[in-house]
Amino acid sequence: MSSRNLLSDPCWQAADLGCPMPLSPHAVSVALPRWQDVIDYEEKDPACLKALQAIYPRFGLNPLVEEVTRIALQQHGSSNSSAWPYPTIAAAEQALSHCQRSEALAKTTIAKVLDLPCLIADATATPAAKAFWQHTGLGASSRQAAIALGKESRPSPQEGEDARGCLRRRLAKIYDCDEGLIQLHPSGMAALNTALKAVTAISPGRPTLQLGFPYVDVLKLPQVVFEGSDLLLSTKPSDLAKELDARQPAAVIVELPSNPLLLCVDLPTVAKLAHERGIPVIADDTIGSAFNINALPYADLIFSSLTKSFAGRGDILAGALAISPFSTWKNKLREEVAAAPAPLADADSIALETASRDVNQRLPQLNAACLKLANRLAKHPAVARLLHPGQCKNFQALMRPQAGHGCLLSIELKGGLEHAQRVYDALEVCKGPSLGTNFSLVCPYVLLAHYQELDWAESCGVPPHLLRISVGLENPEVLWERFRKALEA
Repeated sequence: MSSRNLLSDPCWQAADLGCPMPLSPHAVSVALPRWQDVIDYEEKDPACLKALQAIYPRFGLNPLVEEVTRIALQQHGSSNSSAWPYPTIAAAEQALSHCQRSEALAKTTIAKVLDLPCLIADATATPAAKAFWQHTGLGASSRQAAIALGKESRPSPQEGEDARGCLRRRLAKIYDCDEGLIQLHPSGMAALNTALKAVTAISPGRPTLQLGFPYVDVLKLPQVVFEGSDLLLSTKPSDLAKELDARQPAAVIVELPSNPLLLCVDLPTVAKLAHERGIPVIADDTIGSAFNINALPYADLIFSSLTKSFAGRGDILAGALAISPFSTWKNKLREEVAAAPAPLADADSIALETASRDVNQRLPQLNAACLKLANRLAKHPAVARLLHPGQCKNFQALMRPQAGHGCLLSIELKGGLEHAQRVYDALEVCKGPSLGTNFSLVCPYVLLAHYQELDWAESCGVPPHLLRISVGLENPEVLWERFRKALEA
């Protein structure tokens, strides 16, 4: 693919629909430049779907992965079958077991295709197979597919192991823990999948408890694949204590901060209430980043999507799981997570190691750029509400010295849905899913994450016209001018 500088030449116009962002065969974001494009995507409009040259990897099949599935179906499927490539036989077997539990009479098998184990599911099993693929994030990566297809060279296992060792050391310095407590995964959700397997082994048969408005798959993964998950929107300590006593969950799950409201729970209090009752805490620090906040004294397990600001490029899917050195269950958790179904692949590890070399310099830039834009947007007369972690005292209480608040903010406009549509269409920045990229990314997050439950989301204080903004490394004055012009459209 030809290069395109997305900082100076963003994918924002109608003609950019479906463009990979960045222009890479491994891009994890895709341009949805108009509000109607987002609706057409959610409604599965054929013309919109045909235009997509990329897709967020868990929500669909990267074109390289899709090519593997076509070969798999030619060799092992039928007209109404689906195929789902996995990186290891262990991951494929977990997908198979899930399908068999969900649809006992369905026909599912595993076949080796181009060196990748593929789950072949009939029409009855396909919804379960798709759900497992999306929620667990264990599917084969685009780089693994490219290698299997002979389109990219296979790195040596030693190169992959060297890269993973370097990544574990880099992350251990950021988390301020021993590198033996860091584990790499093929996605952030795959890291959560391993965390849930660990706490379920400690407390079999129990559901988890999600605290605060959830990122969709953080709630769906335990609900669909594990023992269930209850949602508690109230973050009052008295309400939490009551629910913990009544439910005795396998774990409490929190986001630091939440997506897209960017609110943070009082983690020390949550941890105290949970630990007093023998309940571990799992935290997602993807948005806040361990570079900015220190949650390990309180959370027993922390999972993170390294796809986002750690990598920064927007073309690497990866995740990490950190075990707290302070956790009562540290040794048991280490024992349980050792059986993770899939490591981060060699090619993805090498790409991630290269991309994250500048993370200590890049994240402060993202922090500063986001805060600067947030302060300007907060003063603009068209903005009704601005959401940013800097407004949350609970987030501030977790911050490391000289740290920032991350790259994400959200806004509501005074004109409601109609004004949000006009601003979105006029905004001269990249528009699509994901966050943490070097280039700014905007999306109507609620439409993308909760299209089938918009009324419920709004009842939780998350309206459909909310715009989520991931701030990149553009010149701050240029970026502000783009927003100013769009807000006055």
